[in-house]
Amino acid sequence: MANYRRGRINDEMQKTLAEILREVKDPRVSDAFISVTGVEVTPDLKYAKVFYSAMRGDKKEVRQGLKSSAGFIRRQVAQRMNLRATPEFTFIEDESIAYGARISTLLNSITITTEEESEGDGEEN
Repeated sequence: MANYRRGRINDEMQKTLAEILREVKDPRVSDAFISVTGVEVTPDLKYAKVFYSAMRGDKKEVRQGLKSSAGFIRRQVAQRMNLRATPEFTFIEDESIAYGARISTLLNSITITTEEESEGDGEEN
């Protein structure tokens, strides 16, 4: 299978999973405000890594909720996508959004001094 086809499947699966996660009735999942940040499907379409980010809730509880609702999610994906085989999902928390927010906070906290201010400090001593 060509890589461009797998890329299209990854993108479509990401959109489909985002829609399905809004319909999950498990409070650990529905209350956590989960966003799917990426999907990687194996070449044989047997397994898929789903990268997610949760805004609220305990990380361990969210992971447990996703794991317990994996059967429902897989069944919904099979109904909505026209694939020969529906992959088994492995949910992996994506820390990139939190990491990016931390870097942004650090960058915003840096104070920039101009040359004139630093020269003025040296003359007063």
